[in-house]
Amino acid sequence: MCKRSFDLFFSILGICVLAPLFLLIAIAIKADSRGPVFFRQQRVGRRGSLFPIYKFRTMIDRAPIAGPQITAGGDPRITRVGRILRKSKLDELPQLFNVLAGQMSFVGPRPEVPKYVDLFKEDFRQILEVRPGITDYAAVEYSDEETVLKGFENPEEGYVRVVLPAKIALYRKYLGQQSLMNDIRIILATLRKISGT
Repeated sequence: MCKRSFDLFFSILGICVLAPLFLLIAIAIKADSRGPVFFRQQRVGRRGSLFPIYKFRTMIDRAPIAGPQITAGGDPRITRVGRILRKSKLDELPQLFNVLAGQMSFVGPRPEVPKYVDLFKEDFRQILEVRPGITDYAAVEYSDEETVLKGFENPEEGYVRVVLPAKIALYRKYLGQQSLMNDIRIILATLRKISGT
């Protein structure tokens, strides 16, 4: 209950405070490339329920049709504004609406697409008992995931074989250390990682 109250209060506060920034980002996206402001993708949430995750669009319109679901560094589908949004993690801000709706939490295992959850069903059985989050240990550890994936000849194969199993281990670590104070520590670690301090 305390965690949900935290999520509700700070998601509402964040949306209100960041509304002008949302507007500026929306204008920049529309000026830079054709397509919608927001990107929606089906993710697997708590207890296996599907929900649409929201992000600012950072790729060309209809990008999933033009390539894989995994994005490696240097992907030509990423727009000029998109590169800035991805580097600063500003593309993740619309997930505040997912938090407000109760589909996500500020901190929790990052939600995966059904395709990858199906590959690791047994591992995700316990992980999906909690709400997915905007950030967690794995998000901090793999904050530059695109660069990591660029090192693989086949980025999607590298994600499934190396990166996702490592993330799953970090998801399990979080499950064993859940508390509001630990969530705050993870949020602060995320902010430090983004700011480079």
